[in-house]
Amino acid sequence: MKRIKVSNNVIRRMPRYLRKLDDLTAAGVERISSGELGRQMGLTPSQIRQDFSCFGEFGQQGYGYNVVALRGEIAKILGMDRNYTAVLVGVGNIGRALVENFSFEQYGYKLKAAFDVNPDVIGSEIHSVPVYDFSKLEESLTAIRPDVAVLCVPKTMANEVAKEVCACGVHSIWNFTNTELQLEDTDVIVENIHFSDSLLALGYYLSESLDEAEAKAARARKD
Repeated sequence: MKRIKVSNNVIRRMPRYLRKLDDLTAAGVERISSGELGRQMGLTPSQIRQDFSCFGEFGQQGYGYNVVALRGEIAKILGMDRNYTAVLVGVGNIGRALVENFSFEQYGYKLKAAFDVNPDVIGSEIHSVPVYDFSKLEESLTAIRPDVAVLCVPKTMANEVAKEVCACGVHSIWNFTNTELQLEDTDVIVENIHFSDSLLALGYYLSESLDEAEAKAARARKD
């Protein structure tokens, strides 16, 4: 697999391809053309071919794509075969929900530990994930050397904790703190998750649809 500089839009489409290919595999589909894949995903065939060409040539002219093989290639592109390790900082509502309901291993990550300040959860296990005292964070991260820190702390603590995990050599942060981290002079990769963004975007499209319907109704009344 070749590695070139790929646009963020292409990278964001890769998980969509993965989900669709998983659905196709579950449905017993063995191969699919770029045209049919595009029809099912709302993309053009040329867009799909262009996206895949960023990483290699995965299809055959006149045959299309082998669904299982293409799924495997995309999994590699997304690093799912690299056995990354992760720790979670902050076992509040969001943190606990992630540990209990999100399958890290399904996506190539092993959640090794969680950290919190609440004495009621320190020393316990949640779905076989041990919860340690936050005061032991630096010591534990030095021993575990995780690739990813999942941040679920209150936003008032977000930057302080982020700087601490960066100082311990963590390569990337999955940020659920609902604030933009202010990290300077670091090459740590940050993926920000803002649940409200998707809902607010939905609100925009809903408002647009309602406004168009009202305008159409107003024109009909005039006629």
